[in-house]
Amino acid sequence: MSVNVESRVVDRGNDDHVDAAWKLKERIREREGVLRQRHGFFSDAYRRSRVYLYVDGSRNRLIGFAAVRSDGYILFLAVDEEYRGHGFGKRLIARVSEDYGSVTCHARATNQAAISFYEHLGFERRREIDNYYEDGGDAYYLKLGDASIREKLSNLLRG
Repeated sequence: MSVNVESRVVDRGNDDHVDAAWKLKERIREREGVLRQRHGFFSDAYRRSRVYLYVDGSRNRLIGFAAVRSDGYILFLAVDEEYRGHGFGKRLIARVSEDYGSVTCHARATNQAAISFYEHLGFERRREIDNYYEDGGDAYYLKLGDASIREKLSNLLRG
């Protein structure tokens, strides 16, 4: 895969790339049956977040993004299926952990791929929440572990 990857950050109050992020999220939802939200909710949350992006400059295509609240809570994390397995998700998490003292998120209890991904990076299940999602789905509340794990992730950015 030949790509010219650009890392970008969209600050709060800005909606640069919101449409591309919505389309990416919807493609994933259609394939995997996860990440269901209303468009208005997604757009509002995106604008209130700091968003970390990877863009394939050669194709002008959004590869992945993480939308993060001011407290380090990851609202949305998505990586295009075509680009998975190349470390973009890990690098997004590393970037978030570098900027925030605490990194947390929710993952659908039935989404084993997401749970495995987060746990592999050092997230710990803190609690299970019944009926967390609009459709009645349960979720795990996850928190990134100790500082040594964050340091390991941060090294991904440097190396």
